[in-house]
Amino acid sequence: MRQHRTPRLLGTLLLVAAAGISAVGAAPSAPDRPDRTPTPLGQVVPAPASVDPGGSPYRITSGTRIRVDRAKGVHDVGAYLAKVLRPSTGYRLPVTGDPGSDGIRLRISRKDTAGLGAEGYRLTSGKGAVTITARAPAGLFHGVQTLRQLLPAAVEKDSKQPGPWAVAGGTITDTPRYGYRGAMLDVSRHFFTVDQVKRYIDQLALYKINTLHLHLSDDQGWRIAIDSWPRLATYGGSTQVGGGGPGGYYTKAQYKDLVRYATSRHLTVVPEIDMPGHTNAALASYAELNCDGVAPPLYTGTEVGFSSLCVDKPVTYDFVDDVIRELAALTPGKYLHIGGDEAHSTSHEDYVAFMEKVQPIVAKYGKSVMGWHQLTGATPAKGALAQYWGLDGTSAAEKEQVAAAARNGTGIVLSPADRVYLDMKYTADTPLGQAWAGLVEVRRSYDWDPGTYLPGTPSSAVRGVEAPLWTETLSTSQHIEYMAFPRLPGVAELGWSPASTHDWDTYKVRLAAQAPRWDALGIDYYRSPQVPWPAAS
Repeated sequence: MRQHRTPRLLGTLLLVAAAGISAVGAAPSAPDRPDRTPTPLGQVVPAPASVDPGGSPYRITSGTRIRVDRAKGVHDVGAYLAKVLRPSTGYRLPVTGDPGSDGIRLRISRKDTAGLGAEGYRLTSGKGAVTITARAPAGLFHGVQTLRQLLPAAVEKDSKQPGPWAVAGGTITDTPRYGYRGAMLDVSRHFFTVDQVKRYIDQLALYKINTLHLHLSDDQGWRIAIDSWPRLATYGGSTQVGGGGPGGYYTKAQYKDLVRYATSRHLTVVPEIDMPGHTNAALASYAELNCDGVAPPLYTGTEVGFSSLCVDKPVTYDFVDDVIRELAALTPGKYLHIGGDEAHSTSHEDYVAFMEKVQPIVAKYGKSVMGWHQLTGATPAKGALAQYWGLDGTSAAEKEQVAAAARNGTGIVLSPADRVYLDMKYTADTPLGQAWAGLVEVRRSYDWDPGTYLPGTPSSAVRGVEAPLWTETLSTSQHIEYMAFPRLPGVAELGWSPASTHDWDTYKVRLAAQAPRWDALGIDYYRSPQVPWPAAS
């Protein structure tokens, strides 16, 4: 399958000229340009909750310092910001705990931040300083992502660029609509290395995504080492869709590294072990997990619904207990996803019995259950999250089953396949992806409201949104980016921004302005005709 490269946009100097300002404090190679005006405060994605523009811009210069207070985690955010800014500006940008009223200031405060929660922030820009204030480091980190977008796109380059580097004057006060803003990466159909996943994490962080859901097992591959069942990874992880590659799996040390990296970007990892269906890789690895005691061959196709753990065998629950115990010990986050979808080879009675036995095992190891919305066909455990992936055309009865569970206390994460499955083709001509849920252009992925999407569901039950990316047809980072961008930022905005900001006509303009930044970051993307992109070079 060929890789897809989008046309490159304007050259670096033209990018800066389009987004820049008069060059006070610029590098010597950048002449004064009176037409260089800063990016407006409201021109970012996701849209901020509140914007109050005005006053003089702040200019980053060779004398700028990043001033951090001494609260836990603040220095790490400052160091992250410095790492982003130093290559392109060429400035030292020392990170210091020395007090001062100038520079880029990162502050944790309980005063006047009560409404911001753990992830909100206030960014104030003026002639002398940019100050980001939050109640917790996560809020500072999200504020830093906004700061990045307020600077010219060339700030994302990994080599020195001409300035100037200015932030428009005024104040942004911002806090997320939903606490769960996720993206799922399927590493089972095709395996992605630690570095590839880290690259995706960095892209998610730019848009304030706070959850990475890793789909670690499926019919085509088992991707996490389990000491008590070693053949799961070494044999069950040895192939992939199409059978043309070596597959792969994460050692425990590699998985811990991914979790640490995600944590450093203020994302929580939710691991998924899909069961009782989507289990051929496990069944092929251990014959005793099959009802007839015969291991099937490894599977490299793309059909679903044909596999099932043997619900009646005690060894099945020994297996589940071991896997959940070892995975829970590696995962600091609250949730462990147990799948539960497309269990077509499991009778309804067996499915209910299986979930009644498995959900307490998750609780036994200190985690809360998350599952696909078919979990609501059983009785979701207290505190469970059901991830809805149905379509606009899903039956009213199935939607009501989910809504009834929500009314009974189950939290809902919305991932409607015909809206936010990032592997769906944009158009019939899209050379990657699938179309079983329909064609999903950029506007369709953005133009819906999570708060009212599922009839009969209390708004208080909606915990947030997640954009899954299945990888039957995707095998490279370029493939991931082409299918995720430009739809992913829209899903992020649905999760972060107030419903009052939701408007396609204004959003598509802000989205188009992201293109030079993606170009600077080397992100491939689909140039949807629905978006007024800057002219391509």
